Amino acid sequence: MADIICIIGNKGGTGKTSLSHMLCQGLGLLGQRSACVLTDTAREPLRPEGRRYVTADARTPEALAKVADKLRALDGWLGVIDGGGNRPEVDRKLYALADIVLLPFRESHEDIRTVLADLERFPRAYALPSQWPTNPWAREAADRSVAQLMGAYRHRILRPVNSLSASKLLLQSEVPDQLPTQLANSCRRLARQMLEVLEIEYADVMDEPESGTMASAADSEEGLARTDTLAALAGGTH
Repeated sequence: MADIICIIGNKGGTGKTSLSHMLCQGLGLLGQRSACVLTDTAREPLRPEGRRYVTADARTPEALAKVADKLRALDGWLGVIDGGGNRPEVDRKLYALADIVLLPFRESHEDIRTVLADLERFPRAYALPSQWPTNPWAREAADRSVAQLMGAYRHRILRPVNSLSASKLLLQSEVPDQLPTQLANSCRRLARQMLEVLEIEYADVMDEPESGTMASAADSEEGLARTDTLAALAGGTH
């Protein structure tokens, strides 16, 4: 049976879609099989070629139910569902469906106020600092705001995912054959967190030197097998 991770939250612009793809890419780099599931009707499905995970289109309630049922039947898989932003009714449904729920938020006080309300609404959810500043002064200020305003929820706050412009490469219709090593390392770190929360054992992989590159999943038999599984997940459409 697959574990399902839902990335939701009432605030838009927190990087839910980027995080969904980064998490799946990182899981693939750690040898885990995963599917990135699109539910946001404002976005178009992305091609699976060149990724270390499959993609599935679940932008209607019927499609989501179908994909979720098929995911649950896959032993050892993880499903990552991109919930989109500002859709409270969808968030409630995905929360009920999920094994783990992530609530991304940025460093602004508006984001923090929104994620605090979502943490209260969804008691099994974890807050995930997203697009976190890398400038030391800005990072210190952001961390201070979280400590002051979110101290009561510190046991439900995950390690931040730093702002990384290269993450946009995973949102292209066709992923480049070579992706920056900095992106690979960030994806792996995010995936490690999720596997630790889910208590899933895995063979860890050292982060690559900054000059390294990642191979395309489509270049291996395993990548092709995952692409075939896409048809089963999404009913043959993507």
